[in-house]
Amino acid sequence: MFRHVKQLQYTVRVAAPNPGLANLLLEQFGGPQGELAAATRYFTQGLGDEDPARKEMLMDIATEELSHLEIIGSLVGMLNKGAKGDLAEATEAEGEIYRSITGAGNDSHLTQVLYGGGPPLTNSAGVPWTAAYIDTIGEVTADLRSNIAAEARAKIIYERLINLTDDPGVKDALGFLMTREVAHMLSFEKALYSIRNNFPPGKLPPVEQYTNVYYNMSKGDDLRGSWNSDENFEYVADPQPAVNGGDGMIDIQLSPEQQASVLTMAQRLQSDPGINPVTGAEMGASVPPVERQSKKPVEKK
Repeated sequence: MFRHVKQLQYTVRVAAPNPGLANLLLEQFGGPQGELAAATRYFTQGLGDEDPARKEMLMDIATEELSHLEIIGSLVGMLNKGAKGDLAEATEAEGEIYRSITGAGNDSHLTQVLYGGGPPLTNSAGVPWTAAYIDTIGEVTADLRSNIAAEARAKIIYERLINLTDDPGVKDALGFLMTREVAHMLSFEKALYSIRNNFPPGKLPPVEQYTNVYYNMSKGDDLRGSWNSDENFEYVADPQPAVNGGDGMIDIQLSPEQQASVLTMAQRLQSDPGINPVTGAEMGASVPPVERQSKKPVEKK
């Protein structure tokens, strides 16, 4: 059960309207790294988690993300307020209104014209929010790692937004939201490492002969680190197909009827490497193609 508290989680102040900045903030409203995506990701994970303490953590953070969505949406509305009134009441000449909502050089005019200055569920480029942003897979050790990465990405977006404004009130609110991403990241890491058997994700063990092998798949200077060192991995400098000892060729067992059908199809669609046909693209070229089928090679004497 949810109840709406009229006060925001964090006091928000805006120095002056800024439609361009409002549009950029939509990245954290309806974008892939935004607060709605985070809230729905953790909410659905919490509903399916069988561990009572971890379930409570996920539901708490999901609910807090909804409060962050409210903060971002309020910022968008406040930053759009002046332009919203001007556009709705036509208090300025057409050209002045247009310049005021497009001067930032981004898609802020779409927010004004299509959504009346309110916060739509889109990213800053106008792409609608989609549940495809939710990458929950239902295995807690995998989902917690994904959550950690999601919080890290959101923090970076907030950093970039902070660098785009000199409004002290907006900077302050965004700084709070950025910091909460760090706090959530820490909670998710603690929850992950409180599961003793958290790696690798899932239940099935990996195939032992390939688990600690590093294949060097590039040519040139081979730089080494702990991620491919002989101490941690069996380093294969020049892997050759196939690493399982086979010939690297595909093999499938077909019934005699299927084999006959595949052979017939292959014969019907076989290319003839001995012809060099003139293509439609060549016929439309400025220089007509040579009739290459009739051209004989020059004999050397």
